Amino acid sequence: MANSGDNSKTALIEGLNGLLADHMALYFKTKNFHWHVTGPRFRDLHLLFDEQAIEIRDQIDAIGERVRKNGAPTLTSIASVAKHTQIADQDDTSLEPDAMVRELRDDNQKVVDRLKSLKEHAEKAGDNATDGLLDDWTDMAEERVWFLSSTLG
Repeated sequence: MANSGDNSKTALIEGLNGLLADHMALYFKTKNFHWHVTGPRFRDLHLLFDEQAIEIRDQIDAIGERVRKNGAPTLTSIASVAKHTQIADQDDTSLEPDAMVRELRDDNQKVVDRLKSLKEHAEKAGDNATDGLLDDWTDMAEERVWFLSSTLG
């Protein structure tokens, strides 16, 4: 019979792999919008989307390494990312800028929610390093939500 610490570690690893999938999918979507945004606010949004994409990209390796440091395998393919992410694909390259901003805001909020749900599992699993990183990553994701929300006015 598994103890609650084992269950928490399993839940933490599953959650971290979900977080990894979300970051990979959100990175690609943010770059997609960076490449395809048009209109009077092109420069501002083009730069904002790129800044956010870089921040998201830079977290991907750290998330994957937390999974490995917990003794588990990470996601291994685009299909595994698609299976574990809560970020929906967006293939429409002609979205209005505000629609792009709203979609990224909502997707980043999903990341915030997942991050917050992982805190309890990290604490119960005794993973202090992940617990501390979750706070940093939550702050970054909340800032992205704030910037995107503020852009909408």
